[in-house]
Amino acid sequence: MFDDRSPIYRQIADRIKADVLSGALKADEQVMSTNQYASYYRINPATAAKAFQQLVDEQVLYKKRGIGMFVSTRARDMLREQGRETFFGEVVDPMVAEARAIGIPLAEVIRRIEQHENNGGV
Repeated sequence: MFDDRSPIYRQIADRIKADVLSGALKADEQVMSTNQYASYYRINPATAAKAFQQLVDEQVLYKKRGIGMFVSTRARDMLREQGRETFFGEVVDPMVAEARAIGIPLAEVIRRIEQHENNGGV
């Protein structure tokens, strides 16, 4: 599950976010405890705790004292909005700049995108 590209706590947080986005984890659903997570993935409990705290800070998860961690009711919508912003900032904006730099009119870019949509993404 883990690779060497980024810290393990970040990979844990990203995996949980992906599960929220995909619907595998639903709003108000309880997630594994940090100790369960650490035991299951054979990692340090402090690493799991750091990931969960990050998710609480980002309002993806919330704590119910004495019960555990749960998915925030707005987590999926919030993560989708963040994903949209990232997509436009990292994909669309640079694409538009590149198209302008090499002289491709934006109308042509839009036509190409619409062709992909009409052809089922092909």
